[in-house]
Amino acid sequence: MSIITLFSGSFCNESPVIEEIISRTGYRLVDDTQVVAEASRRSAMDESKILRAFSAGSSVFNKFTHEKERSITFLRRAVADLILDDNVLVTCFCGQLIPKAVSHSLRVCLIASIKYRIEAASREQGLADKDAAKLVQKREEDCSAWIDMLFNKSDPWDADLYDIVIPADKMAPSDAAALIADNALSDVVRPTETSKQALADFRLAACAQEALAREGHTLDVSAQNGSIIITINKHVLMLNRLQDELRSIAEQVPGVKGVETKVGQDFHKSDIYRKHDFEMPSKVLLVDDEREFVQTLSERLMLRDMGPAVAYDGESALKLIKEDEPEVMIVDLKMPGIDGLDVLRKVKETRPEIEVIILTGHGHEEDRELCMQLGAFAYLQKPLDINELSEIIKKANEKIRREKTSKR
Repeated sequence: MSIITLFSGSFCNESPVIEEIISRTGYRLVDDTQVVAEASRRSAMDESKILRAFSAGSSVFNKFTHEKERSITFLRRAVADLILDDNVLVTCFCGQLIPKAVSHSLRVCLIASIKYRIEAASREQGLADKDAAKLVQKREEDCSAWIDMLFNKSDPWDADLYDIVIPADKMAPSDAAALIADNALSDVVRPTETSKQALADFRLAACAQEALAREGHTLDVSAQNGSIIITINKHVLMLNRLQDELRSIAEQVPGVKGVETKVGQDFHKSDIYRKHDFEMPSKVLLVDDEREFVQTLSERLMLRDMGPAVAYDGESALKLIKEDEPEVMIVDLKMPGIDGLDVLRKVKETRPEIEVIILTGHGHEEDRELCMQLGAFAYLQKPLDINELSEIIKKANEKIRREKTSKR
């Protein structure tokens, strides 16, 4: 029997189609919720962070944390585990992770016109047309970004990506489900020895990619007949050393018969490949209205393998806290508008797990005492000793890691 993957635009009658397919075929449903839960279990990453992999945007810290890439790695491994048996229906984003070489996978797209989806969103959610259009557009952007990342295609509904494209605005859910179920039984999508090997290779590559991610490496990994191919797509200063390290990790994965490393088409671009160091602070938010100072500080922390992002005022910093979840903040005490004291208060009221280091060039002992009472991790005077600041950031990061470990 085959695997069915169903990728859908928002408000395209997906739920009744899925229910009818399962009723007709008896297939087991694997949806994004299940895959995310399994990926979270395997990685110890929060489900909310893994879910961000499906979003068009990414955290300002992602270039340091590689959370999006690591999330996709664990999602891919989770999918591989959840489709060990055939007779499964994989819905939403995660079905797209199954490679085309698995030819006993029937790839289905369920889509309708934008007008139809906006009207459906307005009717089902009780929204004004303007708000319904925003909701539909957000899903469209997420779908487009996902498909572009996986297949380098800008149109998520491109017929070349699918075996069947069904117009949800022109076909009843029962008829759509009948068409899908009938095609899933056709000889074209029956498992062959070649497609079974492709599925085994998919799982092996997912296992190897996961093993590399656990050591801080986010790289493209594929497999062919039990041999692993690792592609390095960023420039590396010591390529041979990296290749030796990658091979030593991948060779330990059960079932791997051999490991090949190669450079990809983007290898000679200016980006430098960096292994993620789980011990180093990688989500440090710098908040200061002195732009030259904060930019220089950011550069100096990056040279020390830390991951800084910058905000130039308190209001922007508080917005970034909601969207990007920094772990350590370095905040100037005196800023126009929302000053450092206000930022500290609000952070400790809403996100007490974030450690805040206060900087000042004009502070007094009363300011220091108040900041420490409000929960600041440290209070430092400008001009800064960068080595002292680096050590304090590391200590704050170590405290955060200890507290996270104790809660698991």
